[in-house]
Amino acid sequence: MPTFDPCLGPDGHGPYRLMRWVNGGLVRRFLRDLEDPEAATRRRFAQILKGMRGTAFIAESGCHAVRTLEEFRSAIPVRSHAELKPWLDRVASGEGRVLTRQRPSMLLETSGTTGAPKHLPVTKAWAQRTQYAQRLWTLGLIRDHESLTTGKALTMVSPAVHGRSEGGLPIGSNTGRIRAAQPGWLKSRYVVPEDVSQIQDPVVRQYVSLVFACSADVRSITTANPSLLLLLFRRMKEWSNEIREDVASGHLSSGPARGLDPVLRDRLSSKLEAAPLPDTLDPTQLWDLASVNCWTNGPAAYFAERLQSVLPGIDIRELGVTASEGTFAVPLRSDWPGSVLWTGGPVMEFLFDDGRLKWPWELEEGDRARLVITTSAGLVRYDMADELEVVGRCKGTPMVRFVGKAGRYLNRVGERVTAGQVSSAMRSLSINAAGFTVFAEAGDIPFYVIGIEGENISPGLAEAFDSALSAHNIEYASKRRSGRLGPPVLQRLEAGHYARFRARRVAQGAPEGQLKDPILAVDRREWHMVLDTEQAR
Repeated sequence: MPTFDPCLGPDGHGPYRLMRWVNGGLVRRFLRDLEDPEAATRRRFAQILKGMRGTAFIAESGCHAVRTLEEFRSAIPVRSHAELKPWLDRVASGEGRVLTRQRPSMLLETSGTTGAPKHLPVTKAWAQRTQYAQRLWTLGLIRDHESLTTGKALTMVSPAVHGRSEGGLPIGSNTGRIRAAQPGWLKSRYVVPEDVSQIQDPVVRQYVSLVFACSADVRSITTANPSLLLLLFRRMKEWSNEIREDVASGHLSSGPARGLDPVLRDRLSSKLEAAPLPDTLDPTQLWDLASVNCWTNGPAAYFAERLQSVLPGIDIRELGVTASEGTFAVPLRSDWPGSVLWTGGPVMEFLFDDGRLKWPWELEEGDRARLVITTSAGLVRYDMADELEVVGRCKGTPMVRFVGKAGRYLNRVGERVTAGQVSSAMRSLSINAAGFTVFAEAGDIPFYVIGIEGENISPGLAEAFDSALSAHNIEYASKRRSGRLGPPVLQRLEAGHYARFRARRVAQGAPEGQLKDPILAVDRREWHMVLDTEQAR
């Protein structure tokens, strides 16, 4: 198995050395844990278990006597979100000591591409561990890009709080929570004012964010999904005249900004500095970008590759294996094939299709398994349904990459086509698509429908996609050769279709920056939701 070095030594440029010194204790513990992931996991388990003692969950699970990882695994089954939801609902209702002794400070709202929102508790212990992982990721980023210590950062976040649970707990997004928790000196580097996240209309919010970004010296851009950045760059061209007018005047009064509440418009305009802009708004000419940070693996790979073509020579940096449930693996270099498991955060297990379970130190190169987590926020042996692949080691700890959501695939006649395979097939065709969704239509001879929005989409795309997908999935190829699957059919979608899809999902509560692209529609309800037809309602 290939082995990689974390490259977090004491030498480097001044800002890196200072940041490493400030986080010296964290770095030393992290480097120690990389050498022995088993010892790190057992220490972390003891800490998490201590925080669960005396809770309703421990009492109702009958596991007061549990002391070791092995006893824990035997006493408590792996659970899905739906199976853990009765306890999560009790947390949301305000009941104390349900899953953790620490009282949650808020609930994070998260959802998949088309799923209903989930509400996940945040505790002080969990937030601290998540912050530690973010510091390590940032340390590696600053080590590689000294210029990021100056200039501004463009981040797209959802509101930190947008509602309250039955028990009075604030409900909000993880991105908003992270921003709200940052120290003042770091918040001052964010180019988009915090008030912008409160704008309800996603189109207006995007416009205002771009106005502030175009007026500033942006060095880095961060959001989870690369397709959102591609959308913003298209919007930048679409709104170029309006953006130039508002930046030149220092007042938000053009284009979508006309929909702003007058009080909010005046408050935001007071923070906008007037500046001249070039006739063409292009991110490579407007900003001295050093790094763009987003998902690059799994189904996001197609859009990350498109992003790299739009930003040639810019470091497109992986965020790691992270979600609202926590941070699970951290990339420390752009040239790594994956991210190193974060054994200082959750306790992690890996569930294989045949029912086998492995601890992190038992993983081997090429292993593919679903991630199961136990966290200090009360997610106990919680099946993330995220499939990870082992791609190497950092010292003694496995490195993984995100493959896709387990259990989400198209399967009319046994072909089991995943979102990652569809994304890879599209990448091989070198097309410029704003978005695409594939659905398996039923019938005597089932066939795939490719819904796609993009420029210069050739009528021959369906045939080319058929060949490309056959190369990525031998079962699909076999079913096509035998005639059990018919040839795919192209369904063109009008310009702006996926932007409107994103806007609808955000309006329904999905965090804008983390909203996943609907590459697969696994059932007819999801397909109609993507198409925005009456059957989806």
